Amino acid sequence: QVQLVESGGGLVRPGGSLRLSCVVSGSIINLYAMAWHRQAPGKQRELVATLTPSGRTTYADFANGRFTISRDDTTNMVFLQIDRLKPEDTAVYYCHVMLKEPLRGYWGQGTQVSVSS
Repeated sequence: QVQLVESGGGLVRPGGSLRLSCVVSGSIINLYAMAWHRQAPGKQRELVATLTPSGRTTYADFANGRFTISRDDTTNMVFLQIDRLKPEDTAVYYCHVMLKEPLRGYWGQGTQVSVSS
């Protein structure tokens, strides 16, 4: 069983930065991809960024160079660096791990990011 625990959210002013962390426990030997999603109030959950085992990254169009997904295999952690934060980045951010054979996904509980002056 895979468990994910996010942290690092908070209240920041526009233009600030945050680094979200996700601790991954359990076996991810059949890893397909890791990802971060977000869900703003009243909106559907949306994909922010993905990272494959080979290191390939993909980002949503809105990321616009402000989001960076990374991974530390020594600590089994996934990170999302968010720079130049905007009020529209306010959302709950979720860590997502997908395993293959069979394809299945696991979610964390989310961490709140609020951007306001």
